[in-house]
Formats: sequence, C-alpha cells, structure tokens
Amino acid sequence: MARVVSVFLPTLPTDRIRRADPSLSVETPLVIVARSGSKRWIAAADRAATKLGLRVGMPAAKAEALVQGLTMIDADQAADLAALERLTLWALSQYSPVVTIDAPDGIVMDTEGADHLQGGEELMLSGLVNRLRGRGLAARAAIADTWGAAHALARTSSRETVIVARGETGKAVHRLPLSSLRLPAETVASLRTLGFATVGDLAATPRAPLTLRFGPEVGRRLDQMFGRAAEPIDPIRPAELVEVHKSFAEPIGAPETIEKYVTRLVRQLCLELETRGLGVRRADLIVHRVDNTIQALRAGTAKPVRDIAWLTKLFRDRVERIEPGFGIEKLSLAAIIAEPLIEAQSASSLIEEQITDVTPLIDVLGNRGGQRIFRVAPVASDVPERSVQRIAPTADEDGATWPLHWLRPPRLLARPEEIEVIALMPDHPPVSFTWRGKRRRVKRADGPERIFGEWWKRSAEWIAVRDYFVVEDEAGERFWIFRSGDGVDAETGSHNWFLHGVFA
Repeated sequence: MARVVSVFLPTLPTDRIRRADPSLSVETPLVIVARSGSKRWIAAADRAATKLGLRVGMPAAKAEALVQGLTMIDADQAADLAALERLTLWALSQYSPVVTIDAPDGIVMDTEGADHLQGGEELMLSGLVNRLRGRGLAARAAIADTWGAAHALARTSSRETVIVARGETGKAVHRLPLSSLRLPAETVASLRTLGFATVGDLAATPRAPLTLRFGPEVGRRLDQMFGRAAEPIDPIRPAELVEVHKSFAEPIGAPETIEKYVTRLVRQLCLELETRGLGVRRADLIVHRVDNTIQALRAGTAKPVRDIAWLTKLFRDRVERIEPGFGIEKLSLAAIIAEPLIEAQSASSLIEEQITDVTPLIDVLGNRGGQRIFRVAPVASDVPERSVQRIAPTADEDGATWPLHWLRPPRLLARPEEIEVIALMPDHPPVSFTWRGKRRRVKRADGPERIFGEWWKRSAEWIAVRDYFVVEDEAGERFWIFRSGDGVDAETGSHNWFLHGVFA
C-alpha cells in the first residue's frame, strides 16, 4: 500500500519575493495580488499580513483600506511555478523516487520504499518541515494512504506534521470540510447550500443523486480520498537525469523474472554512467504496474559506485517487497544522485598497507533502514554540547580534535539534567548530589574547569560561565557535573547545578 506525503507551502510566493528583495523587512506585511479582468484579489499573504486579518481571496481594495503601508505585488505564476519545481527536484533527490508538483501551493510524493532511508515516517516528516524552515519556507506536511487524504490534512490541520496510520484514512478525513475535496468552488458552495458540511456527510449520501446533479467529479474525488479509486503520481524527471527503461509486451510478475530484468537494467545504467565518468550515489527502481499504479525502491551508497554486482545486490535484497499485482508492464532505473567517479588502481599489500573498505557494510545497514548511519566529529567549540557534529560515515578527516588537557566523559547527555547539590561556593566541589531520585555522596572530585559562553555568537552568553567537576561517588561511579555561573555574580548564571555526562 502506498504512503503519500503532501507538503503545503502556503506562503511560497511571498517567501520567494522576500528572498529576491532583501530590502523587504520581515515585519512589513506583504500580499500577492491576482487579477482577472477588473477584479483583483489576494492570492497569497505572508505571516505579517495574516496577523493583521488579511486572507487569501479577500478583494485587494479592501485589504489596502484595512492595512496602511501594505506591500502589494502582482502575481507571477511562472516564477512561482519555477520555484515550486526547484523544490520538487530537491525533494526528488532527498526523499522519494516518486515526487511531483501539486500546484499551485505544494508538492506530493509517494515515500513507500524510501522512508526507511530517513529513519522512518515520523523522522522523515519532521526533518522535511525543519529543512524547509531552514530555507525560510513555512510548510505543513501530512502522510496518509491516499493523495486526496494527505492533501486535505496538510491544508486543514493546524499542526506542522500529521501522520495517519495505515488503514485509518476514513476516520481521519470524516470531519474535514468540503473544501478539502479539491472540488470547484461553485460545487462546494452548492453542496453547502444543500446542507452538506463535512466529507463524512457527503460520503454517507447515496451516490446516484449527487452524480445526477453535479456529475461524476464529486464521486471521483471521494473515491480518491478513501482509496477506492487510484490516483497515480506522475513523477517529475530532470532533463539531465541518467535513466534506463525496460517495457514488456506481456506483463511480468515472478520474482526471478523481476530479478533478471533488474540485473539487466543495472548493467545498462552502469554503462551509461561510465560514458559520463559518473558513479551512482542514489538510485531508484520504478515499477509500473498494469493497473496504473507505481511502486518504487530506493537504494543509496556511501560513495559513488558503478559496480554492477554490488548495485544488483542492493536491489535484489529488496525485490521481495515488490507487489506485482496483475503484472508489471515497465521497469525504470534512475541515478537520482550521480557524482564524478575516478577509477584508482589498488596497491599491492607488499608495497602499501591494506585499508579495509567498510563502505559495503555502511551501504547494507543504511539501506536496511531504521537508523541513519553517521560518524561523530569534533567541532571547534568549548561548550560541550556544541563540540560535536554528525557527519557522513565516509567523510574525510579535517584534523580537528577535542581538547585533551581535561577528561571528557564517553557518554554525554542530550541535555544537562538539573541535580540537587550540597556544596561550598564558589570553588569547592559538591559534598553530595541527588540525581534521578538517588542521593550520592562524593568521595573524590577534580576541578573546577571553567568554560566560558560563546559571547561572539550569542549576546546572552556575554559573561556566562560554567564550572565543571569530575566527581566519584562511594560506589566508584564517576560523573561530570557543572554549576551554572561563577558562584559569586548572579549575572554569570543561575548557580544551579547540572549533570552533563557519565564516565565508564
């Protein structure tokens, strides 16, 4: 069963204009105005304009009368569509093999077979929204079994992310308004006049009278939302994409037949990549079934490769996930991310020391899903929680190291946890402390190690300090604790104590 993600970008036109014109202040209300003949109305409004009561569909003259100093810019549908296309291509490379534009204000993708590379649906959805926010874009995303349900929930929910469990689509959309059905505005207005208010009201009504009055569109949209009618996603494809295809005169479905043709496609793809001097980093296998539905499998590699045997193995291990249904009429294999690959001759072990290549193991674990594979690397920061970063498992070493003049615990808590301490200030270590309900008496201690705030990055840390101690309790367990502040001046910190790490 497909899992469809709909991403709603309500302020994309205004965000695009702000990025193009840095002189526009964030506090300045900005609206996009569309026109048809002599009529002018608001097609998009940023957060500042929305807070002042302006909304999409409001006449432009009324908005101008309500808000003084309102910045009004004529809509440019071509520029908005181009920006949406760039975001869709970005999502294609990062999240799913099957992505397309959901004009005019969103994108839609089928993440079945690819969400495991992001750590699961919840991490994928939250990461997607956070990355869009980092690009200055407001977004809401929903995942459900159908395009219609995901589209509706992303646009009606007040939450940034919505996840509908498999098989729960009907329950999730029952109370949604009629406008979420993607019907023409005139049809929605007529349905409301007849007394219909929600999707559930309409779904419980006999189909024949609705079809007789409004035509087949109402029933089609209901069937698409509830999964009774297929709504395939036609994936976007960039012009420079390296892709190979195999169409079948007679549909195939046997696992061994699928494996055979996948192997042939991998060989064709690698030959095409070789002519361009490229290696694949992320490849997508698209399965087109005779019932007009699409399945997709995504495989990633830690470094550029075009090893036919290895790429075949990565896909063969997951071919059993393909559901051929009534048969497969076409297979496509695309190198979504390809990078230059320079072949190097391997040295003899008699001349140079052999270095074990762990990238095959990284590929197997990464494509298995569940957790993302990464390495921890040092960052030039004295603040402990900022001194580490996650990097790719095959990233080159940059020579940075952690400070060695003070001990650092092998286990650092995600967030320092507040503890109750008995200590003589300002420079004496604790006599005892209570952590997670257990009181511990300190037998030995070393410190303080004073760490200053990063005042050049954060003005709030201009005079902030922490005093760290390594303490050992009577059971021989050692902990890394600190006092916020210097123990004298309250402006340097709260003088509360925290446990930050545990030694082995």
